[in-house]
Amino acid sequence: MKKMMSLVMSLLLLCACVLSGCNSGGEEHTFVKLTLDSGEIVIETYPEIAPASVKLFLDCVKSGYYDGKVFHRSIPGLVQGGSADGFGVGGSGTSIKGEFTENGFENNLKHERGVLSMARTDDPNSASGQFFIMVEAVPYLDGKYATFAKVVEGIEVADEMAKLPTRGMNHDEIIKKPVIQKAEILKDYTPEPATE
Repeated sequence: MKKMMSLVMSLLLLCACVLSGCNSGGEEHTFVKLTLDSGEIVIETYPEIAPASVKLFLDCVKSGYYDGKVFHRSIPGLVQGGSADGFGVGGSGTSIKGEFTENGFENNLKHERGVLSMARTDDPNSASGQFFIMVEAVPYLDGKYATFAKVVEGIEVADEMAKLPTRGMNHDEIIKKPVIQKAEILKDYTPEPATE
């Protein structure tokens, strides 16, 4: 009987944890809203997966760094934004170690639709605020870039950005670059339950 009661109590605690939104890292998931002309994107961060990447992203939001920045790049599977110059060069001025498998970090969040990942140069420790949103799965990026968050609302806004005309030598520069009018942390946000 005691074993049964212990099992029931464990299950109740597990249910309470799931319902309250706790996670394996014991850290809160923060929700961020990006407001663009074309709509809003709401993002959930995963500090238990990539704490330094989440901190950098949230620091950029809190400081207003992303306000007025653009999505400058579109390649099959993703759109990228957050560069200092609006053309893919520079970031916030703070660089972090890349939290991905090939750089010695355990990060199993795959580059699937809706996932955010930190952009970087060839230097694995050069992420400084640029990020990309996956609009479809691109498995070859797994383990090579630091995934840290996921879109929970507004993925269709990223879909539309991915369809914009591009130019340049690599045909990846968005011609009419969508502007992030405002990036803000949402207080008391509750995501809609997932539906199949």
